[in-house]
Amino acid sequence: MEKIRAFIAFHLPPDVREHIEKIQNSFLDRGVRMRRVRSENIHLTLKFLGDIEKKHIETIAGAMTESMKDFLPLHLSAGGIGVFPNIRKPRILWCGLKGDTHELIRLQKNLENHLEASGFEKEKRPFKAHMTIARMKESPNPQHLRKAMEESANLFSSPFCADEMILWQSRLRPSGPVYSRLQTIGFTNRY
Repeated sequence: MEKIRAFIAFHLPPDVREHIEKIQNSFLDRGVRMRRVRSENIHLTLKFLGDIEKKHIETIAGAMTESMKDFLPLHLSAGGIGVFPNIRKPRILWCGLKGDTHELIRLQKNLENHLEASGFEKEKRPFKAHMTIARMKESPNPQHLRKAMEESANLFSSPFCADEMILWQSRLRPSGPVYSRLQTIGFTNRY
């Protein structure tokens, strides 16, 4: 069986990715050592599936469709900065969201339930709505990191509409991951 690495996410419009790129640059300008995620690869992950068999793509698309039935497109803004796992040993720099975040969390939970009913393992960790914008192999200077986080805390992008859930394939390359769309499911309900 042919396997592919896959995840489900919302794609971000160019102006939101540009906003995040400015935040990345402000961290680099402050001396925070990090490997930033390429702008075209920044997305809002709803479910990381890992390695799946290609034959399951249609099943996953069906679960995506079912999970979106009772929802309207989401209106969100990107902003607010944090780190995983914590400020003492940061490994991931992320950008948060504001707007329809309660609906986003409800939608993600609904997606998890439909995928679980289709035979996919449920995520054990609670969902934290974010976009990964950089990775850190070594802990940066805490003062530089805190200062950059404070300066970026209230910078939010213009609002955007998350109206298509996408099943992506991820191919890992030495230069970084390459993503390609496998399925795109739009919301059937509209404003």
